[in-house]
Amino acid sequence: MSDVDSVDENWEPGDAGDRSLIGDAFLAVVRMHRRLDVGSDGVDVSVRLVEVGDATALTELLQANREFLALWDPVRDDAYFTEKRQRVDLEQVLERHGQRLVIPYVITVEGQVVGRITVNDVVRGAFESAHLGYWVGQAVNGLGVATAAVAEVVRLAFTELGLHRLQADTLVHNAASQRVLARNGFIRIGLAPQYLRIAGRWQNHVLHQRLNDQWTPPEG
Repeated sequence: MSDVDSVDENWEPGDAGDRSLIGDAFLAVVRMHRRLDVGSDGVDVSVRLVEVGDATALTELLQANREFLALWDPVRDDAYFTEKRQRVDLEQVLERHGQRLVIPYVITVEGQVVGRITVNDVVRGAFESAHLGYWVGQAVNGLGVATAAVAEVVRLAFTELGLHRLQADTLVHNAASQRVLARNGFIRIGLAPQYLRIAGRWQNHVLHQRLNDQWTPPEG
């Protein structure tokens, strides 16, 4: 998992030459359906825009994976693992989505919510860049679910959203997430000392990026 999505990043870059999108594609619910071979069976992995109604499923998922995710997350208080907090958080992230600063998705397997993936801190103008963060529950960890979800969100970011660059940051020892990024064409671009306070202490992070080699300027 990437550590970026674990952090409540409230930095708002302001208007950096916000480009208009055709129709309301930015605010649309975008889905993908991809088959993965897991053993002899295929698994239907999808991403879609989060809904406030996902609070119940996400609460249950976070409670079940509290210990598993603790190594990759900031320290969370007990209130974070309640449906009330998750509902508030979803309302807030959807408000930021309406401001075109973030695109928050849930990851589903056979229709069941198994994680989240988010395009954070969208900056337009001369940058046309964003951060990518994601996590999945332990039950589907290592099955290619995150790899498929990242692949589709990268595609959406570079086509429908028209971004030129995505950045994703991982803890130095998070080899699994680094493999997910490498499979999706991300390259390591540096090391950030004491970058984020994860699991109660400031930790170094490896910075990765992927560039959109097919990027073209917006029309008009």
